[in-house]
Amino acid sequence: MDKDSKTQLMFERMREKKKEVRVVRRIVLAIVLLILIIGFFIGKSVYQYVVSGLQPLDPESEEIINVEIPIGSGLNSIAATLESKGVIKDARLFKYYAKFNNESQFQAGTYDLTKAMTPDELIQSLKSGKLYREPVFTMTVPEGLTIKEIALVVEKRTDITAEEFENYVNDEETINMFIGKFPNVITEEIKGEKIKFPLEGYLFPATYPFYEEKPTVETVVDEMIQATVSNVSSYLNYLEENEKTVHWLLTFSSLLEKEATQKSDRATIASVFNNRMQPKNPNQEVMPLQTDPTVAYAHGQHLSVTSYADLEIDDPYNTYKYKGLPPGPIANAGKESIDAVIDPESTDYLYFLADKDGENHFSKTYEEHLAKRAKYIDKK
Repeated sequence: MDKDSKTQLMFERMREKKKEVRVVRRIVLAIVLLILIIGFFIGKSVYQYVVSGLQPLDPESEEIINVEIPIGSGLNSIAATLESKGVIKDARLFKYYAKFNNESQFQAGTYDLTKAMTPDELIQSLKSGKLYREPVFTMTVPEGLTIKEIALVVEKRTDITAEEFENYVNDEETINMFIGKFPNVITEEIKGEKIKFPLEGYLFPATYPFYEEKPTVETVVDEMIQATVSNVSSYLNYLEENEKTVHWLLTFSSLLEKEATQKSDRATIASVFNNRMQPKNPNQEVMPLQTDPTVAYAHGQHLSVTSYADLEIDDPYNTYKYKGLPPGPIANAGKESIDAVIDPESTDYLYFLADKDGENHFSKTYEEHLAKRAKYIDKK
């Protein structure tokens, strides 16, 4: 083969290799493009799945889902529990989201969760041990209210009528249910023969958040009872050691709530009642508490002024006629009043009265009390 032929053959081979390279490049490019397209759709699908997985399952849901998180539960088991209960879509997503945000130290407990909660709301709930959601509305139940007065508050803020509320809290089935549910706090004492309303004093004063527009009467009352349980549970050991009951505590506290005009007076008024029921002087007789709010409760109505005729009512709640505490609470008591019963002042006072400005004045003797009455009440 001459030199020109060899040169031509070489160029032909080079052209063929170039063609092969171009074909390979096209194939590689096609594969890369195919991978990118597939990757795009896979990425898009994954992104959409992640985004949807981190959204509430049902933003409009009002269904309450009870979830129990046992002590010692880790993030894996918590996420799995939430998924199995239908609160979240994907346990892995929730777990990775919590880890990405460095969230940990979740608390054991029983939670009332909903499908409308976001991962952030769920995380905050599990960290704080409390339900963390923006309520649809709140309802404030002030201190010192009776069941009848609380019923009117509920009627004003919800679709529940006062009559429906009263019927429910006074229903024997409701009462037995709460005794069974909270036996350490709500006992058979509330069913005493002389008790007017068994759950009087057990509906705790607080501001309650609600996460549905129309809560049932069962939901509303349960919230109030649980608040009482939460607030008195820390005193159970003290009560047991001193051979007292929760019913005693709430009854005593209710008297302070109705009598006290200032928070600072509660512990002093508690000392007056203690001194009357358990005299420090062995020669002194037990005195009736003689507190006007019990007379009003006995009459079943508010008394702007308690007359001597009012004091004559023969009713076990009338502490002018009957010594010791009344059969049960006469209103709902706040934490300050409960604390005052547990930790009263130590005084020798046996009497007190409130002047026209609401300031209480305390006395050790009846003569001193009469002098203060003349000065602050009877003066013209």
